[in-house]
Amino acid sequence: MKRGIWLTATIAALGATAAMAIEEPSYQVIETHDEYEIRRYDSFIVAETEVPVDHDSADSAAFRVLAGYIFGDNRAADSAGGNVKMAMTAPVLSTAPNAVNRDAHIYRFVMPAKYDLDSLPVPLDSRVTIREVPGQLVAVRRYSGRWNLKGFSANESILRDALQKNGITPVGPTLFARYNAPYTPWFMRRNEVMLAVGSYEPS
Repeated sequence: MKRGIWLTATIAALGATAAMAIEEPSYQVIETHDEYEIRRYDSFIVAETEVPVDHDSADSAAFRVLAGYIFGDNRAADSAGGNVKMAMTAPVLSTAPNAVNRDAHIYRFVMPAKYDLDSLPVPLDSRVTIREVPGQLVAVRRYSGRWNLKGFSANESILRDALQKNGITPVGPTLFARYNAPYTPWFMRRNEVMLAVGSYEPS
């Protein structure tokens, strides 16, 4: 895997903001359980790309595309034109491969809240799509560990089992969220598995 490219770019991006808080989407914790919590997220905008490669190559392939966009492979939305460099945010979101195409992953960078759909720079790479994620209720399981499919799948299973036990039906694909730079020790990383839950009545 061409992990070195991805790691080097990530270190450069996150290292520049290490001394300040990295922006995250706004949410409210509705309910907390031993295995997960329910959050109500406000809407937010993402830059998204789909990479038709296997799991081992997906990180570096997606990051090259999305990092290129936020680091200036874009055109300003206003009449001034030119390119725009944007701050790195957290988390980096990705989907698990779907049942139809196991070698396809969707990656998303959350856009800074100061932008809306009209003011965001326009991607020059056709592989980048800008879209708004609507506000929603999400079940989230947080864990530390390495960024691998084994850990993600294990925690996804724990989350799904806990939701089923509590009579909560998830909707949509599972998301994997990563909040830290790759040089962060694995045991200190904040990773999350996320599942939208649609309508929900707190217990």
